[in-house]
Amino acid sequence: MKQQTEATWGEITAIVGDGNIRPAMTADEVDGVAPVAVVEPGTAEDLAMVLACANRTGLTVIPRGGGTKLDWGNPPRHADLVLSTARLGRVLEHAWGDMTATVQAGCTVAQFQRTLAEHGQRLALDPLWPDRATVGGILATNDSGALRTRYGSLRDLIIGITLALPDGTLAKSGGKVVKNVAGYDLPKLATGSFGTLGVITEAVFRLHPLPHDTRSLGFTASSIETLCELRDAIQDSRLAYTCLQLRVYSAGQPSLDVLFEGTRAGLDAQERQLLQLAAKAMQSHSSEGWSAREALWQGGGRKAVAKLSLLPTDLSGFCTALREAATEQGVMWKVTAHAIGVAQLRLEAVTEDALLAVLQRLRSHAESLGGTLVVLRCSHETKSRFDVWGHPGDSFPLFRRVKEQLDPGGILNPGRFVGGI
Repeated sequence: MKQQTEATWGEITAIVGDGNIRPAMTADEVDGVAPVAVVEPGTAEDLAMVLACANRTGLTVIPRGGGTKLDWGNPPRHADLVLSTARLGRVLEHAWGDMTATVQAGCTVAQFQRTLAEHGQRLALDPLWPDRATVGGILATNDSGALRTRYGSLRDLIIGITLALPDGTLAKSGGKVVKNVAGYDLPKLATGSFGTLGVITEAVFRLHPLPHDTRSLGFTASSIETLCELRDAIQDSRLAYTCLQLRVYSAGQPSLDVLFEGTRAGLDAQERQLLQLAAKAMQSHSSEGWSAREALWQGGGRKAVAKLSLLPTDLSGFCTALREAATEQGVMWKVTAHAIGVAQLRLEAVTEDALLAVLQRLRSHAESLGGTLVVLRCSHETKSRFDVWGHPGDSFPLFRRVKEQLDPGGILNPGRFVGGI
């Protein structure tokens, strides 16, 4: 067995070159699990060859982009090699006339946006930590922010993908098709799969123009109900808002943020109409609104950050239940919610038991409303006592069959996804 393992590492070294494989260090741990080595292929073909080699010999593989979300999901059951896309960082094609672009998975979101901006275009997406997060990473975790209110999520923006499968196949869907995998919509399937089905090497996106100008307005009120009424009035109006975000805290007044994009004359008209609708709220001049999502992740202490999916009409009642549960346990909390019913929640507690008690009550409440609560970041102790994903739902047997079809050896991110896939 030892000779076989040594031969495998030798084969991988021959593929990527001596300078592109190294022993893993403490900084390379994946949610507390230490891998053996870090491999950085220089081409998609080399990456696929490394993946095939690992698959033949049973080495477990952890795909990695910028490493900003390696602690999301469950800890892997085992980790032999980290397969990094750090050397796959180019924008391959910007067809600005067609408003599409093809980019390698290791390109950071910020670099991709800078390249697109040269022709007045953008990927209409605002994920966390764009200076470090990579295209492959945001796709694997399906990370998006307030802009999805207007432009949709990643599954709406991606139109093509190249995916390295464990058997060494480079499967493509969309664009100039070299090989399709019959029966699967690869772009949508890979988005949000947490790297458990294949390793993303390239993606093709539809683009949008950069706005001529933007304007952000904020409002506060003594109750969340008042701001929910304003939110509903905005949604029922003819206002062409880009983002609509509600922020609710355990300490302080709730806030509603509205972002418009367009020409100056158009923005003036939108602002006048909005101020007429907002007669019951007080205008706020705080600049923290659109950085609130990233702020949930900052600071130390015993905390958990979770993603909520609820009907927008259920948010006010959920916050009431949250306030009651958190007050009983002495837990501080913050919620940042978008108009489409997706929200981020931060809990901060003195004890682990208090944190777990609130999480359990909130998940039960969310699921009773037909929603979900997924914990993205928390301590290892919390993960050992609380299923971060929650109930996998009726679709879990399908998830498992797709996993068995594309990764029958179970080498990709083993155990990290819903249901321990």
